[in-house]
Amino acid sequence: MTTRYACKNYRRTCTYALTGLLIGIVSFVAAQQENIFTSQVYNRIESLFGKQASTDVAKWRQLVSEIENDDIDEKLYQVNRFFNQFDFVDDLKHWRQPDYWATPIEFISTGAGDCEDYSIAKYFSLLELGIPESQLRLMYVTALELNQAHMVLAYYPTPTSVPLVLDNINRRILPASQRRDLAPVYSFNGEGLWAAKSMGTGRKLRGSGPMKMWDDMIDRLNSVMLGDT
Repeated sequence: MTTRYACKNYRRTCTYALTGLLIGIVSFVAAQQENIFTSQVYNRIESLFGKQASTDVAKWRQLVSEIENDDIDEKLYQVNRFFNQFDFVDDLKHWRQPDYWATPIEFISTGAGDCEDYSIAKYFSLLELGIPESQLRLMYVTALELNQAHMVLAYYPTPTSVPLVLDNINRRILPASQRRDLAPVYSFNGEGLWAAKSMGTGRKLRGSGPMKMWDDMIDRLNSVMLGDT
């Protein structure tokens, strides 16, 4: 995400309502529990992105299966490590759009994305691994050293605890209190939107409602997973 477009979209993106977010999460996680990564799904991935993409998505599915019974620290570490191996590429260069939220499949299949794509892919993966949605938030921040807008994934061990930050800039999973290079702006999940004056819980602004970029991403994900046209 470039500074110019990210800063312009901060308030607009976060103040849109978020019903699509909640519906999309529930649908996706339920689909994974039903194990619908069938041969037809892999064939659709291959037709869209090539054979290597299908192989790479299969590696993601294998990872999720292998760590589903591990403790929370291991799940966080493995998911963060897996997605941070992909290249950072700006949306304008990668998708020829100023701002594009890729599905986890698009991110893995193309091997690249920007900060939202890392965060969204980690978010879906950890939900699928059984971490409650209430403990996860997608958080808009300003990366102070880079002087640009950024997104990270925050994990809250308890409702009032300082979250752990999963990030593609600093790949170590650290408490937010140790990430003085990040200034929080907003955080959100399917349960609502929070203003953030610090890297803690923040003040809840609103509940759910529609968010176009999220809805578009979920539609593309369903198209691959369910064969929708």
